[in-house]
Amino acid sequence: MFAVKFIVPAIIVVLIVMLFLLGYVKAPPDRAFIISGLGRDPRILIGRAGIKFPFLERKDVLYLGQMSVDIKTEQSVPTNDFINVNVDAVAKVRIEPSAEGIRLAAKNFLNKSPEQIARDLQDSLQGNMREIIGTLSLKAINIDRDSFSDQVMEKASKDMKKLGIEILSCNIQNVTDDNGLIRDLGMDNTARIKKDAAIAKAQADRDVAIAQAQAEKSANDARVESETEIAKRRNELEIKKSELKMVSDVKKAEADAAYEIQNQEQQKTIQTATVNANIARAERETELKRTEAAVRQQELVAEVEKRADAEKYAAEKKAEAELIVRQKAAEAEQYQAEREAAGIRAKYEAEAAGIRARGEAEAEAARAKGLAEAEAMEKKAEAYAKYNKAAMAEMIIKVMPQIASEIAKPLAQIDKITIIGGGDGSSNVGPVADNVPVVMAKMFETMKEATGVDLGEIMRADTYDAKVNRNIHVEGVKGLELDESKEPVGEKTSAEDAESAEKK
Repeated sequence: MFAVKFIVPAIIVVLIVMLFLLGYVKAPPDRAFIISGLGRDPRILIGRAGIKFPFLERKDVLYLGQMSVDIKTEQSVPTNDFINVNVDAVAKVRIEPSAEGIRLAAKNFLNKSPEQIARDLQDSLQGNMREIIGTLSLKAINIDRDSFSDQVMEKASKDMKKLGIEILSCNIQNVTDDNGLIRDLGMDNTARIKKDAAIAKAQADRDVAIAQAQAEKSANDARVESETEIAKRRNELEIKKSELKMVSDVKKAEADAAYEIQNQEQQKTIQTATVNANIARAERETELKRTEAAVRQQELVAEVEKRADAEKYAAEKKAEAELIVRQKAAEAEQYQAEREAAGIRAKYEAEAAGIRARGEAEAEAARAKGLAEAEAMEKKAEAYAKYNKAAMAEMIIKVMPQIASEIAKPLAQIDKITIIGGGDGSSNVGPVADNVPVVMAKMFETMKEATGVDLGEIMRADTYDAKVNRNIHVEGVKGLELDESKEPVGEKTSAEDAESAEKK
């Protein structure tokens, strides 16, 4: 029930809207919508909108725009002077813009196109034009076409008004005849016009000749008078020029004399000024050169000082940079060593607990071993005390190759040596190579003075004589002479002495 209550009004509203849309009409300005059906008089809409009730009213259209109607006499029409002519004209018409005109036009031209309306009006307009042609002569039609058009419009307007049509204009396009009379009238007029023109031209030529003669006479008189006046003026001008030239020559002579005197004075002044200027220029150039020399000297001093300061500053900065690099490297090494030490400390602390127990277990055995080693060391000390210098010599001999290598190492680093001298023809490399034995000899003397061991004597022990005698003499060790049956004291190492001591 509730749904029906709202559906019915909605349907009614929809129907009203549909009826409104179906019945809404809007007429353009050049057409009239004629709505008829319900009222006694039809409604006319021109350029406005309106409502047409569907199924109860109808809409018809009437064209209100301008239309062109061609008016031609299809057959020759005799004029007032019985000459057959053909006339071609165009009329502009429209529906009369009034209620009565629209009402009359609606009865005749409703729902017709402009072309259909023009065809319907063509017959009436042609009949009206034929009637007007019969009242005019051929000459009147050709000469006064405007009057002919006005008469056609006036005649046709009465008939067109009954149809609701208004004639706007009527223009005669062409008028012809079958016998060529219009052309003959034109030839007659042409001849008359030519005659009048020739007469007018002859009279004009005569007037021109008379006027030209009078003008030439007046011109000749004026020319003689003007030439006389010109000659008179020219003579006066020449006299005036002579007088002016005389005065001008006097003035020019005076001016030339004054100019020469003034020129000589100016030359003296210029020469004096030139000499003074040359002296001043020479003084300024001398002073300028002196100043330039001083400036150049200052520039050289400043350049030298600047270069020295720059080199000093560069050296200082380089030293500071190297110092910073070394400090950073030392700090890095110290930091790395501290980290390694901390790692090692932690490692050994971790291992200390395990080693401590084992160490306590091994301490007793180590104590006994230490007592034995102490006894061995005591025996070794006694042996070293007995064979001190020989053992020292043996140890020094063992490290001699390494010492020689270290001494020669700086010479191995030399890439290139330039030696100046050697003019005696000997090799220039000899003095360099001789430095190694000299250094070794100096080292032997130094060790002999410091330790009492003569390394040269020990090294000569490897000679043939030493092998035969098996005798090594070490300064400071007396009574150490060995025969062939005994082992050389110098050849016995400290390690063997220590081992024998341990065995004992």
